[in-house]
Amino acid sequence: MELILKQDVEHLGFKDDVVTVKNGYGRNFLIPRGMAAIATPSAKKVLAENLRQRAHKEKKVVDAANKTAEALKTLEVKIASKTGSGDKLFGSVTNIDLAAALGKEGHEIDKKFITIQGGSVKRVGPYNAKVRLHRDVVVDLAFEVIAEK
Repeated sequence: MELILKQDVEHLGFKDDVVTVKNGYGRNFLIPRGMAAIATPSAKKVLAENLRQRAHKEKKVVDAANKTAEALKTLEVKIASKTGSGDKLFGSVTNIDLAAALGKEGHEIDKKFITIQGGSVKRVGPYNAKVRLHRDVVVDLAFEVIAEK
C-alpha cells in the first residue's frame, strides 16, 4: 500500500514522503491517526506541485540549520551531575539534560531531535550525540559529563 505521509513518522519517513507499507499498518494505524493519506495518482500530482513550490522556501530553512550546525560544532558542552563512588552517576544523563544544556548556550533544540549514542549516560567522561536540525542536516555533537562539586 502506497501512502503519502502527512507528518514525520519515526523509522518510516518524513512529511510528504511517498512510502510503501503493509496494508494493515496503513489502514489500521497511519490513516486513522491522520499520519498518512492514500497515494492516488491525483494526490501524487498535487504533492509534486506543492514540493516544487516549497523548494525555494525550504532553502532558507536549510541555510539557517547549517548556520546553527556550524555554531554547535564549535560549542563545548559540559554537563555537571552528581556522582557516587568512582565515576558512576546518580541517575543518568539523557537527551533532556543535553537539550537543557544547549538551551543555556542559546540553542533551543527539542529533545526528540537529540540522540545520544549508546543511550543514556551512566558514567563521567566524554560522549557523542547526534542532533537533527533538519532532515538534511545532522550534526555530531561532542559533550562531556563531569562530576558536580
